[in-house]
Amino acid sequence: MDIFEALFTRRSIRVFTPEPVSDDDVTVMLKAAMLAPSANNCQPWHFVVIRDKKVRGAFAERHPYAKMAAESPVVIVVCGNTAEEKPHGFWVQDCSAATQNLMLAARGRNLGTVWCGLYPVEDRAALARDILHLPDGVIPLSLVAVGHTTQPFFEADRFKKNRIHYDTW
Repeated sequence: MDIFEALFTRRSIRVFTPEPVSDDDVTVMLKAAMLAPSANNCQPWHFVVIRDKKVRGAFAERHPYAKMAAESPVVIVVCGNTAEEKPHGFWVQDCSAATQNLMLAARGRNLGTVWCGLYPVEDRAALARDILHLPDGVIPLSLVAVGHTTQPFFEADRFKKNRIHYDTW
């Protein structure tokens, strides 16, 4: 798939078929995620790939916006390890870029995704720490539900000229 087709047709998909997501697809998504830029090239990201129905169900039950996790064949939680960042605080941008790369790679494989936020909402981050038994210093940023879908992918037009400023505001 052309990169611009992936960019322009990526949508938040919340309905998934029961068809499994292949290990190869997951590997491609994770490779793409790990190619994201990061401050000082620290790459502080870690990924928890969840296929277990009980674990996905725990997220669906406890996260107010992740109900689809119960039915998506794969959930990937993107985490930042604060001990692996050099300039303090940049793990958020680094892991956000990794999350976006992961989602674009999924679209390139004709898979649907939806990003459910964890950090900085403390009760959502806490539930992820609890469900996944994350070590101290590892902060869950995003939960990405992944799967095949029957929902259509279409191009959205969100271009707004009034949001562009040249040279000064």
